[in-house]
Amino acid sequence: MIAIQRVKITAEAATVVDQLREKNGELMFHQSGGCCDGSSPMCYPKGEFQVGAADVWLGEIAGCDFYMAKDQFEFWQHTELTIDVVTGRGASFSLEIPLGLRFVTKSRVFTYEETRNLVETRGGNTSQLLFN
Repeated sequence: MIAIQRVKITAEAATVVDQLREKNGELMFHQSGGCCDGSSPMCYPKGEFQVGAADVWLGEIAGCDFYMAKDQFEFWQHTELTIDVVTGRGASFSLEIPLGLRFVTKSRVFTYEETRNLVETRGGNTSQLLFN
């Protein structure tokens, strides 16, 4: 059976990631449960944002690891996340902001059948599996 991805990316957002990678090297994403733009997906040079035991690795998009704060994941674990890009400036340190763009998360609830085949998550600073 094919594993169902927890996080995906649109073609438009993947194109922006490719542009950012050319300028900044390897990248990563993190979505915290913070206020304001803190709950938006943020793109950083890989390793610039320190993930740890309070984070969950959800998968990979456009060649980038995607992490979420564990407390936010508790609310979102039953949803498929799709990372998209829109015009407009966010109030964050994410790399796309100077381009006049911002990444956004769109979601839908997984079906029961999909939940039985989800990609396994792991802790942010370990290879320990957290949820199946």
